[in-house]
Amino acid sequence: FTKSETMGKNLVRNFITEEFRDSVKEVLQQALNGQETANFEFPLFNKSGERRDILLNATTRRGPDGEVTGVIGVGQDITQIRESTSE
Repeated sequence: FTKSETMGKNLVRNFITEEFRDSVKEVLQQALNGQETANFEFPLFNKSGERRDILLNATTRRGPDGEVTGVIGVGQDITQIRESTSE
């Protein structure tokens, strides 16, 4: 996907498969509530329909006053790692 195809779009609704929408949404919501999540795995499909295995870390972002201001989500493509360990 290009930047213009993704910016402003709802990540969970538009890019996560239905099977994993609730769990990814929960991980992000927990981070908004101050509970960070590390190493959450789920599949993501690229524009051409190819499956990629993603490792997600969701971290709470706080302002100077300690209040939650958002979530920093980092997803790492671990497809090749999964393929090499399953051989």
